[in-house]
Amino acid sequence: MSDEDDLEDFEPDQDDLEREEDEKDTEDWEDDRKEEEDVSEEWMPTPLTEDMMKEGLSLLCKTGNGLAHAYVKLEVKERELTDIQLLRSYIHLRYVDISENHLTDVSALNHLTHLLWLKADGNRLRSAQLNELPYLQIASFAYNQIMDTEGICHPRLGILNLKGNHIRSVTGMDPERLISLHTLELRGNQLESTVGINLPTLKNLFLAQNMLKKVEGLEQLKNLTTLHLRDNQIDTLSGFSEGMKSLQYLNLRANMVSNLQELAKLQNLPKLRALVLLDNPCTDETDYRQEALVHIPQLERLDKEFFEEEDRAEANEIRQRMKEEQEQEQDAETEQDIGPD
Repeated sequence: MSDEDDLEDFEPDQDDLEREEDEKDTEDWEDDRKEEEDVSEEWMPTPLTEDMMKEGLSLLCKTGNGLAHAYVKLEVKERELTDIQLLRSYIHLRYVDISENHLTDVSALNHLTHLLWLKADGNRLRSAQLNELPYLQIASFAYNQIMDTEGICHPRLGILNLKGNHIRSVTGMDPERLISLHTLELRGNQLESTVGINLPTLKNLFLAQNMLKKVEGLEQLKNLTTLHLRDNQIDTLSGFSEGMKSLQYLNLRANMVSNLQELAKLQNLPKLRALVLLDNPCTDETDYRQEALVHIPQLERLDKEFFEEEDRAEANEIRQRMKEEQEQEQDAETEQDIGPD
């Protein structure tokens, strides 16, 4: 069994990544964070032991040189661990689950240079920083106490989950080192800006439940197809650049967009097919759906409903009428500038 075959069992289904469009987020991240802050951080020292390793090890595979075998998967979640230094000796590990413990230091993972998959959710980590791990493809640090995005530099990392932390800004994410990152999960942080997410390889970006008021600095995301911005404070649609030429799905549910004219700023997204604007003030406007289609002719679905052919035909008529009126106004202005003979 190859490393790639093993990894398929751990990679999330794409449908799961996009399911937020149809349902309220079922994870109550605010309560989780509150509980996290209320619990005392003074824990009895509980180091990882050889007995725990024996219980948690599985998946016997050939080692790198093919001349020996070793267990490459470890699961030691919910053990109240405070120390995992023992892992320094288990250099053949490829899949490690150390979630739901009391860890503040995971530097022992720097010795696992064959690591492919890491889950460290629900600990007390203040940083996701590790040495470069050449084969790491999936890493999850959800629901920790991480304050920044510094020190993440794994060249094969494809999926990074930092949901439910305390990150206020994105810094240190070098596109020349994170050359494979296609999915970035930053839901439920304290982000005030999207500046710093300059990663052209990204395809899926999850920024719901933050403190964003606008979109900025995403001009280089030419491969982005899915963008979730639900439950923020966005009131303007400026910042959606024509450089975002692959964007197909945009979720802006529960923001503060009040003016339907803002939708015209999405015209330069040629592949935008699905837009979610539920729970924005503008959705209370008369002919809201029609206005959206007039401004974004390529749109196929708004909120949970697809447009019918008759909707599209009516929008085309309105668009044509608006164009004619605009041309008449321009002709009138030209005549006025020329003046009488």
